[in-house]
Amino acid sequence: MRILIAEDDPVSRLVLERLLQKWGHDVVVTCDGLAAWQALQRDDAPNIAILDWMMPGMDGPDICQKTRDLARQEPTYLILLTAKQRKEDEVIGLDSGADDFIAKPFDHQELRSRIRVGERMLALQQKLADRVRKLEAALADITLLSGLLPICSYCKKVRDDKDYWQEVETYVTAHSDVHFSHGICPTC
Repeated sequence: MRILIAEDDPVSRLVLERLLQKWGHDVVVTCDGLAAWQALQRDDAPNIAILDWMMPGMDGPDICQKTRDLARQEPTYLILLTAKQRKEDEVIGLDSGADDFIAKPFDHQELRSRIRVGERMLALQQKLADRVRKLEAALADITLLSGLLPICSYCKKVRDDKDYWQEVETYVTAHSDVHFSHGICPTC
């Protein structure tokens, strides 16, 4: 998993980078809000971003809001990491578009668990996006029978849109997902 760190404090940035690398993540490091925002706009943007609230250039909540405005098919999981610990700050952070909020000083195991939550959320979103794509493709393949169906009252052939007459079974099979099996009804 690629994870972006946006932290202006060099010590905190180094601690985060080493922890994430130790846990097996590919880490993209930025030291201010503008660099983080630029990294998140790229086509190969990291899947998870850990953003400090207060940074030069652009703060964490602003980055969250701008990232949500990108409206990507595969969104970034955003975690705000901050010294702010009031409930009001947490509400502001989450309302800005953050998916999670961790107060400094942070517990390493808590951060690891919250990253795992982010990974699960991203996996679920990916599965959902894949299903939507498959459903859209399936809908594009389905042809519906609708409107009037011109049928001969003697031989029961159906006239198609190109003015050709064909057996009912052939017409219905070509215009729907129906397949026929033949039998004999009780009356016959």
